[in-house]
Amino acid sequence: MAKQKPKEKSGTGTIAQNKRARHEYHIDQHYEAGIALQGWEVKSLRAGRVNLGDAYAIVKGGEIFLFGSSIVPLISASTHVVAEDRRTRKLLLHRAEIDTLVGAIERKGYTLVPLSMYWKSNRVKVDLGLARGKQEHDKRDTAKERDWNREKQRVMRARNKLA
Repeated sequence: MAKQKPKEKSGTGTIAQNKRARHEYHIDQHYEAGIALQGWEVKSLRAGRVNLGDAYAIVKGGEIFLFGSSIVPLISASTHVVAEDRRTRKLLLHRAEIDTLVGAIERKGYTLVPLSMYWKSNRVKVDLGLARGKQEHDKRDTAKERDWNREKQRVMRARNKLA
């Protein structure tokens, strides 16, 4: 009897990452949120045409919206739909999570920053980070530590080659 091939997981993996967010902010907590999209936006996401660089989440009327993210429409997008690439998109979270986030944002001065966008069982999810802004000296310390770790790895590799 022939072995069956394992089914390929369609729609898995990271769509986009916000690398600048980790440089600009201290990330304290992570939240996974769904996102309300239109059909042309999903097609553009499959093509990888998204930018989270300037995006952040805002609270309006007890709901959380993703603001400033850009999903560029494909040329082959439908002609009867007006495609707005920087529209505000609703994030889907449980009420308890929204209440927790609203409290942290309003009372403690946190910011909600999208860290990445990815597929999870054919649905688009956004990894939100509850973040505090870094000072300039914190950014320098992070860069110094990253350089030191890179140098340490280099030395260890050289030492292991000799042994």
